Amino acid sequence: MKTGELLKLLSQNKIALKRRGKRHDIYYSPITGKSFPVPRHKTELADGTLDSILKDAGLK
Repeated sequence: MKTGELLKLLSQNKIALKRRGKRHDIYYSPITGKSFPVPRHKTELADGTLDSILKDAGLK
């Protein structure tokens, strides 16, 4: 999954951008109460990275 597809999924589930970093953005999930980084790269996300983001977001 590419970062753009992930960002659409996050916004559909009311997960908000908390702040912008240099290479990563920090998002906050009200579902889990956690903040987590999302890389701002245009390439495919690694499976482990994607799983970690979805877990922290409460979508997996």
